[in-house]
Amino acid sequence: MLNLFRNKRLFMLMIGMILTIAIIGFSLSDRKELSWPEKFLKDTFGYVQQWFYKPAGSIAGFFEDIRGLKEVYEENERLRSVAAAYSRDKVEYNFLKLEHERLMEDLAFTKQQKQMYNYNYLIAQVVSVSNDANNRTMNINLGSKHGVKPNMAVTTVDGLIGLVSSVSPFTSTITPITELNESSPTTNGNSIAATIEGREDDSFGILSYYDKEKKRLVMTRIEETDKLEVGDKVVTSGLGNVYPRGMVVGTVETKQVGDMGLTYTATVKLAADFDRLYEVFVVQPPEMEEQER
Repeated sequence: MLNLFRNKRLFMLMIGMILTIAIIGFSLSDRKELSWPEKFLKDTFGYVQQWFYKPAGSIAGFFEDIRGLKEVYEENERLRSVAAAYSRDKVEYNFLKLEHERLMEDLAFTKQQKQMYNYNYLIAQVVSVSNDANNRTMNINLGSKHGVKPNMAVTTVDGLIGLVSSVSPFTSTITPITELNESSPTTNGNSIAATIEGREDDSFGILSYYDKEKKRLVMTRIEETDKLEVGDKVVTSGLGNVYPRGMVVGTVETKQVGDMGLTYTATVKLAADFDRLYEVFVVQPPEMEEQER
């Protein structure tokens, strides 16, 4: 029995070796097609491999996507910083450009006025504005230490602003001509003697008050024979020793017969923009400048 079992084992071993040699030989032979066992094994391994490959590919793609998203986020942050810096620089540039243009206008204005009337102009910054309906004023950063005195005229490049009403060592308060009223104590009753630029000897009137409803100065006491016309530029005449002559006030907008029928009145649109006041000039006529010395 033992010999039979041993013979069977030997027989199976020999059969296995023969099959192995046959398979090896068959595999090494020059064949164009695979055998069906080879096809079966290849398809089986391929099918199993795809289930391992897909999760591995998905995991690798997931981490790749995370890395890509991080790079996109960092790039967006850099672009956001650059855009913010550009916006800040643009705002600063526009501010400096406007300031430079204003200062160049201021310089040209002072040179022109000095040649015409030899006035000294003290340039000041508007630091605050009061919108109190009963006491509209503005404050500037120049005071008595800088040569500013009460009743000095204040103007801009465009036109007359008002008078200095009070002074402290380093600041001054200005009462604008929009508060002009013959009976107003805030302007000391200072109506403005005015004329027409280019026809100073032929035209004369008094800027008596400011019509707040129409937002226009009212010019009175204009003679019948006066050649004042709509569109003329109104300037101070210098009479009254308060407002220096030659200060631009505005433009004649209307002209009509006065209440008594003997003289004319006119409305004057202000040249200065009271909503955009940055730099102003305190006017110091030559005689005042000499007194300071």
